[in-house]
Amino acid sequence: MRIAFAALILACAAALFAACLLGSTPMGADRVLAALALGGDHGDRLVVLHIRLPRALAAFAVGAALGASGAALQGLLRNPLAGPGVLGISAMASLGATGALYYGFAALSAWAMPAAAIMGAFAGTGLVALAALRTTSVVTLILIGVGLSSFAAAAMNLMMNLAPNPFSLADMINWMLGSVANRSLQDLGFAAPFLIAGLGILLASRRGLSALTLGEEAASGVGLNLRRQRLAIVIGAGLATGAAVALAGVIGFVGIVAPHIVRPMVDHDPARSLLPSALLAGLILVLADIGVRLMPTASELKLGVVAALVGAPAFVWIAMRRRSVHD
Repeated sequence: MRIAFAALILACAAALFAACLLGSTPMGADRVLAALALGGDHGDRLVVLHIRLPRALAAFAVGAALGASGAALQGLLRNPLAGPGVLGISAMASLGATGALYYGFAALSAWAMPAAAIMGAFAGTGLVALAALRTTSVVTLILIGVGLSSFAAAAMNLMMNLAPNPFSLADMINWMLGSVANRSLQDLGFAAPFLIAGLGILLASRRGLSALTLGEEAASGVGLNLRRQRLAIVIGAGLATGAAVALAGVIGFVGIVAPHIVRPMVDHDPARSLLPSALLAGLILVLADIGVRLMPTASELKLGVVAALVGAPAFVWIAMRRRSVHD
């Protein structure tokens, strides 16, 4: 496992460096290294430090947030098909951002839309956290998440249907497709506190996830406070997912697929899968974003679209494999 973990770290570093090298105009490694060291040509520094590196870091941060959240939720719900969207938090975050676009708040400040996404995530997290305190049923949490997702989807569709002009409609659709294009270090700085707090809570609660593999009754018997554990995972996943949506919009499936790939490497221990899942999901999104930038299309494809095209078949395969194992 240590070798695989080290290999993941090296692969992530290599992918981030490759993201600085590759683009519409490829750059040599010497020019990129000089730019990263704050030397070299001014144009190179501008391209690397203000365009390519922030974009790559944003893709990695989003993937890490979704991967860790997915691993934690799969451990909490004891279901490999669970993901960051299962509790409706990402849908509520998207609703907040869409609302900022619909009412014109996004035009007032560059921070308005990510702030609205975080507020939407907080609202969704608060509702699910309240449910986690009042119920002992995991099924109830899932049903509440389905209800929140349905409500958020209906509200977003309503706003698109009533969009005041084609430009607002296009902005809402682009946000829902998911992308890290034009992300800056300032955007990362805004999302970083929520992302770090969410990941910190998930990591601090990881031992309880190992206990839950024994079943809720056995976990309670060894001293685990089930409600506190649920609350910690819900809040941690909510903060991390909200930060991811604030950075990139809707990115699906990577939070489900990455933990599933990692799980056999850690003997199916959800506690040990958190960090590897975060690294692998971050790596996947960085590589996917490199592919998006290099595709010879008339207009750049959205990262969320590519993630769904790759992740949806993987999700179906996971579901079919899970059914065949149980049968």
